[in-house]
Amino acid sequence: MSERTRRDWLRAAGGVGLAGLAGCSTLRDGSSSDGDDSADGSDAPDDAIDLSARPESPDGLTTQFRNGLRNSGATDETVPESVEVEWAVPTNRGDHTASKGSPIQAPNGAILIADDTGRIQSLSPDGETNWSTSISDDDRGSHGTPAVAEGTAYVGSYDGVVSAVSVESGEIDWQTTVGGSAAASPTYYEGELYVAVEHPTPSGSVVVMDAESGEIEWRNRRPTDHPHSTVAIDVDRDRFLFGSNDGYCYAWSLSDRERAWRYDTGGDSKAPIAISRGIAVVPSWAETVTAVDVEDGSRVWEFETDDMVMCAPAVRDDTVYVGSHDGNCYAIDLATGEELWATPTDGWITGSAVATTDHVLVGSYDANLYALDREDGSVTWSVEGRGDVTSAPLVTDDAIYYAERAPEDPDEAGMCYKLVGV
Repeated sequence: MSERTRRDWLRAAGGVGLAGLAGCSTLRDGSSSDGDDSADGSDAPDDAIDLSARPESPDGLTTQFRNGLRNSGATDETVPESVEVEWAVPTNRGDHTASKGSPIQAPNGAILIADDTGRIQSLSPDGETNWSTSISDDDRGSHGTPAVAEGTAYVGSYDGVVSAVSVESGEIDWQTTVGGSAAASPTYYEGELYVAVEHPTPSGSVVVMDAESGEIEWRNRRPTDHPHSTVAIDVDRDRFLFGSNDGYCYAWSLSDRERAWRYDTGGDSKAPIAISRGIAVVPSWAETVTAVDVEDGSRVWEFETDDMVMCAPAVRDDTVYVGSHDGNCYAIDLATGEELWATPTDGWITGSAVATTDHVLVGSYDANLYALDREDGSVTWSVEGRGDVTSAPLVTDDAIYYAERAPEDPDEAGMCYKLVGV
């Protein structure tokens, strides 16, 4: 039920309407600091493509999980009306139930993916291996997605280590132990890494690390149970936040790292939280998706599903797209929490939704990756693999890449796929 009217919400958002993706080309040229400013200096909508960081070196843009600091899951790419598999490369081998890492494209065009075998791979667009580096011997490996900046890929693993690996060579620059497990994907901002850390039950923490040296600069132990939700950062509202298995969404001020607020969802909050227009969209095992005010932690609305929610939501053009253990992918109005449509699949949806210009991509435990029409939720196409699809799809200008869990057959690996239009 909504606790604010649409008029109140629009007033709080500064009267910004359903504008287009202003400033996207500017971001690629490095003129914007956080995906919020258009080329002429005017304000663009908060759910404009949040590429998250300025190109601080010739290596190009910083790229990271969920397409930017706010974890919006939106991309200014289009999806073909039909696709086929061009290649498949073995990745995951384990059966741990957490969502697996997602492929990400480095500025040099390589596709990077960390997997549950404890390695990070660099793949060429034609599926050849540029290099493969072991970063962990933990039997759960890595479930995170690398953040790439200044020619370095940063990723955590279940042995509690964050690793920095050269994008060009695969050589390890440094490794730092931050706690019991570092399952969350690191978030890179202005030369620092923000990482949620799991410790032995029932404790957790969040750390800020120097990206060049790996030194831990700051730690807060307020999260009390295994946080592995990727940190989201809202620079304009001076907040960084994430969810935890203790059921809370926690927020700190970005400028002085003081605790700002916490919101109790009533169930484990395991997935990344998306931010748009000052609203944090929080998935929970309480069978809810909740919109929370980024500045003060107050509830805006709460949407109920028929089962747990462990899917990272995508937000684009004032619409939230999120999946649930009930098998549905939902479209929800960001202002009111009203359901716009729901499309069923034949399995849990625990991976990360990605919103393109016309479609939302979401994977399911029925081994399919779906492309759904953003207007009505109709299925444009689906591609069946052989394992549960739990990664965030990576959409480039000419392909779609995604990864899956290993199937039940112990002799088969989960694959990283490349899809192309036909």
